[in-house]
Amino acid sequence: MESTNISIVDAVNLTDGNFTNYSNNEPASAAVLRVVVPIVFFILMLVGVVGNGLLIYTVFANKCMRNTPNILIVSLSIGDMVLLLMSAPFSSMYFTLSEYPFGVVVCKGNEYLQTLCVGVSVFTLTALSGDRFFAIVFPMSKHKGKPRLKIGITVASIWILSALFAIPEAVNMNIVVFEGKKYCFDDQVFMRVFTMVKFIVLFVVPLLIIAFFYCMMAIILVTSSRRIPCETSTGSVVSRQQKKQMEARVKVAKVVLSFVFLFILCWLPRYVFLLWFHWSGDDAEVTVFWVIFKVIGFCLMYVYSSINPYALYFLSSQFRRYYNKYLFRCCPKSYRPIQPESASAMLYNGTIRRGSTSMTIIKAHSEKENF
Repeated sequence: MESTNISIVDAVNLTDGNFTNYSNNEPASAAVLRVVVPIVFFILMLVGVVGNGLLIYTVFANKCMRNTPNILIVSLSIGDMVLLLMSAPFSSMYFTLSEYPFGVVVCKGNEYLQTLCVGVSVFTLTALSGDRFFAIVFPMSKHKGKPRLKIGITVASIWILSALFAIPEAVNMNIVVFEGKKYCFDDQVFMRVFTMVKFIVLFVVPLLIIAFFYCMMAIILVTSSRRIPCETSTGSVVSRQQKKQMEARVKVAKVVLSFVFLFILCWLPRYVFLLWFHWSGDDAEVTVFWVIFKVIGFCLMYVYSSINPYALYFLSSQFRRYYNKYLFRCCPKSYRPIQPESASAMLYNGTIRRGSTSMTIIKAHSEKENF
């Protein structure tokens, strides 16, 4: 592997490797990065803003879509929009310019927003996993208390916790001059510790909690499937309705799990590079491999902010219908939203005429999983 024969301090920005300095002998690969990376960032911004904006509008414009999972997904999309609009334009300059062109406010604000948004993402994914856990394992608990108040407190807590966690990084960021060039710099000892803290708090611990929730859900689902008796050709309406509700909840759980896998795929390379950069020692050399790995990891964290709405398009038939309505006006036939409450009402009325009260209970506790 070809080496640039320069130390980490000379090769990359002192904070997290955002600037690459090849002195007077810039290789062709670096010249390509200066052109390609800003173009990639512009495409990601355009795609991400359209996708997240459409998702947010879809949920707020349609009352039947405003359930707990969708509100949490909207919170996730708002965080992604903030990162794309407020951070991506400045970050795209890292590979274009050889020194930091902005002031201290942008320096502090950009790093602050990156930590804030990753906090919102991972804490929201954890909350979504917890919501699916209780929906499947304790389905009646979702109908106790005040659901709207609970989800409001949850979303507010996620943003407040993420905002507080990002403060130390913003406080310690500053503009320094190194070899005649300006860099957005942080104290190396602080960043070494804070990078490890971020990796544990914003990656390892949330993923362990999510893994616990999904392992428990899997155990409960397997156990429940063994206990359910085989239905006859004249199986009860109650059993069929309960089965449909469980299938809907499991489907939403799969959507959330796909978001988690995307988060791991897009953020793990970034954490790997940051940990290597801050913990490998000042005498380590930057090879072409680490430069490419740095660029890929840096771009992937913005890819994650752009890709979630489109993943939801393929995973959720309900969202797909609304997306087709708002985004693809030329395909009106593809928009035929299913109204879960209407189907429930039909089953409910039919049961009442037969004098059964069991369906009344199910309808009263039914959950509108609009996926």
